Amino acid sequence: MNQHDLGRGIALSVAASALFALMSGYTKWLAPLDGLDIFAWRIVWTLPGALALVALRKRWPQLCALIARLAKTPHLLLMSAAAAALLGVQLWIFLWAPLHGRALEVSLGYFLLPLAMVLLGRFHYDERLDGFQWAGVAAAAVGVAHELVITHAFAWPTLVVMLGYPPYFVLRRRLNADPLVSFAVEIMLIAPVAVMMLIVRGSFADVVGEPRLALLLLPGLGALSTIALASYLRASRHLPLALFGILGYVEPVLLVGVAVLLLGEPFSARQLGTYVPIWMAVVLTGVHSARLLMRERSEKQALPTSEHHASIEHETVAEEIERVD
Repeated sequence: MNQHDLGRGIALSVAASALFALMSGYTKWLAPLDGLDIFAWRIVWTLPGALALVALRKRWPQLCALIARLAKTPHLLLMSAAAAALLGVQLWIFLWAPLHGRALEVSLGYFLLPLAMVLLGRFHYDERLDGFQWAGVAAAAVGVAHELVITHAFAWPTLVVMLGYPPYFVLRRRLNADPLVSFAVEIMLIAPVAVMMLIVRGSFADVVGEPRLALLLLPGLGALSTIALASYLRASRHLPLALFGILGYVEPVLLVGVAVLLLGEPFSARQLGTYVPIWMAVVLTGVHSARLLMRERSEKQALPTSEHHASIEHETVAEEIERVD
């Protein structure tokens, strides 16, 4: 993996985290819609955005090829449908939680998700971890242990996030398709369900009576969702799974800020025992990423020098051969 891909992957991951955190606070402006309505509208407005991205990136041939492949291969279609279902659950709970005072529980799930992804990368894909990555895992584990000691259990939204995403990414890797194209297909599979929800719940009538929602806020939600998810999924292909997982710590840090500062959820001193070690893992993540980038840059700068020396050696050998001749 070269420095360009690595730097792009890190930038995409951080940008996606910031946009996801912004989206959590965005739900405050979507009243009187509830979590299920917002989820369904998000899918409806994300679909045209996803297809527009496919067109801008000139991925239509890949999209058509993937759809044809899924149509001809039932087990791949089943895998894609399962991935879409897992993604749909995550998109729903992400928007449902801020409206029901559960944003901190979901943010804890996102804190634990990178730990789950790192362990998946290490034990399922045999990816090697360096000292800073292991230190990050250990720091996060301390926070997890504190939460278990204090609460004796995790809230179900926490478990849904922590345990729901790893199989989703495993399925996506097995499908081995372009991330943007796979994302568009997954949204296409979820869209009919979302439209049925809106019809059954009478949400179309609610939105028609609120021009602010129909013309500004819901299209804005779709744009945020499209850019954030596309960036996130693209980052997953540019980065080793372990690094991709650890960079996921950026999002829950921002989500905690949104939950406490914008949504007014309580944050007690007792919770510091959970969050401080995990925030230490975030710092270690930053150090690891910086070291990785510096090492890649050094190797890239050294490569032309090595090639130059090799060229000189080749010319010297050629001259010696000419002298012998």
